[in-house]
Order: sequence, then structure tokens, then C-alpha cells
Amino acid sequence: MIKVIITGSNGLLGQSLLNLLLKDKHKYQVFVFSRGKNRSGREDFSYTSIDITDEIILKKNIKEIQPNFIINTAAMTQVDDCENKKEACDLLNTTVVKWLSEVSEEINAHVIHISTDFIFDGIKGNYKETDKPNPLSYYGVSKLKSEEVLIQSKINFTILRTILVYGKVLDMKRSNIVLWVKEMLSKGKEITIVDDQFRTPTYVEDLALACKISMDKKATGIYHISSNKLLSIFEIAQQIATVFHLDKSLIKPISTSTLNQTAKRPVKTGFDLLKTNKVLEFYPRSFKEGLVKLKETLS
Repeated sequence: MIKVIITGSNGLLGQSLLNLLLKDKHKYQVFVFSRGKNRSGREDFSYTSIDITDEIILKKNIKEIQPNFIINTAAMTQVDDCENKKEACDLLNTTVVKWLSEVSEEINAHVIHISTDFIFDGIKGNYKETDKPNPLSYYGVSKLKSEEVLIQSKINFTILRTILVYGKVLDMKRSNIVLWVKEMLSKGKEITIVDDQFRTPTYVEDLALACKISMDKKATGIYHISSNKLLSIFEIAQQIATVFHLDKSLIKPISTSTLNQTAKRPVKTGFDLLKTNKVLEFYPRSFKEGLVKLKETLS
């Protein structure tokens, strides 16, 4: 029996991962940490409501469970919030990872940690795992620091970098680009979308599966997880409209410079997936395939 702790279990990835692992209860014993009440709609696992930014409580709970793996999906991901609240961002995105690595060294656990394309400056695009990071925002800085904590630790770790995660789970506190565009267009509302930023979006079920594959293969190191075709955010919105049969003419292009955002965003990210394809033997869905699968799930 493999004992797994998931942090941030109420979020989009946390719930998706929980649902995936609970399909194989003979193999995985799942323990989850999150704030407040359990929002997953199911009770066939061990739920602990804790504040993981409390070092003593976090480490005590982990030591009691003695997990084989800790999958850290908890993070502060609102990019502008991270810029404005640097201390809170550092605490959740970097310090918590340091504590996880410390306790994992004591109990010999393997940490799987989620990172981001925002560690790159967006000049080159199509980034390999070995490309040199140069974050433009504090969010990117905090996630890069969290990677460095694991790289410098003595534990087994896996870092899965991802881009613009979308999907749907029960009782979501935050939306994502796909749900937001779909909702606005369904209501007949005109939306403005930047056409000068480029990404390869990630379907949440693919990211959850990448976490599971990393466990099953005991894969260590850094891997890139996203779809494979670079699209402007405007093109992303248009594809959403096409798959859900909504009115594309409601989507108006604008440039990033008109947005006046607090934090700087990389212009062009996107990932080279060769290492993921080869080592994890995993081929994430294309954006269109992800949208079609999401549409099936929603109906």
C-alpha cells in the first residue's frame, strides 16, 4: 500500500488527483490536507483541515502518517496578489516547500511539487527543463526558489512545471480561463482577450495523471507538463468558443500593454515535452482534445 499525502486538496488539481488515486484504493492510501471543510463531495479518504503555513502542525501531521509520497498542489498562484503580498507568497510557495523537504528527509518520503512556466522570461519560448530560468514576477521568483529548495535537498523529488491549468471539479473557489470564457460567452457578454501572450494550456486531468505516473515510476528531477501547441490567449479563447459552440465574434483582441497589470507576464512560454514523452512515457492531450474531454465531463 502506497501512502500519499496531497496538500491543497480542495483545489482544482488537488481534487482531480484525489479522484484519480481513489480509483485504485488497493494501491493507494490517500491522506489530504486543506483549509476549511472538505469540498470534494466524497468521504472515502482521510481529510485533515489544517493550515499548512503552521510549521509545527504541518510536520506533526506528516510524521503521524509516515507517507511514501507528498504531492504538494498548494500554492498562491494569483500573479498580481503575489506581487502585492510578497510575504504571504513566500510563506506558501517557498517556506512550506522547505518544511516539506525537511520532514521528508526525516521520514524518507518523496516530494512531488508543482511549478510553473512563469520561472522563465518568455523571450525564447518552447522551454526545455534545462533552460535557464529568469522570472519576471514575484510569483515566478517564489516558485523558482521552491525548486531550488528541492534541488539542494537530500530527498527524492519530482518537479512538474505546468502552464495555464484548466478543468472543472466540485465546489471550486476559483475559476480558470476555459470556464470563464465559456461562462461569459454563454451569457452573450463581449470579452477582451490579449493576443500578444502565448501559452500551451494544460488539462488538469493530464497534470493529475503526470503526478501519478511520477509516483508509479518513482521518477525524479524536473519535467514539463502541458499541451504541445503554442497558442495566443486570444486563439485559446476562440478554440473554447468553437468547441462549446459559442459566438466567437464576442471575443475582442487587445494588447497586454492596455491591461495595466501589477506583475509582468512572460510574452511566450510553451514547453518542449521530449523528456516527458521519453522518461515518463506520457503524452499530454492537445488543447482541443482537453476541451472536448472537459465538455464531455461537464455534460
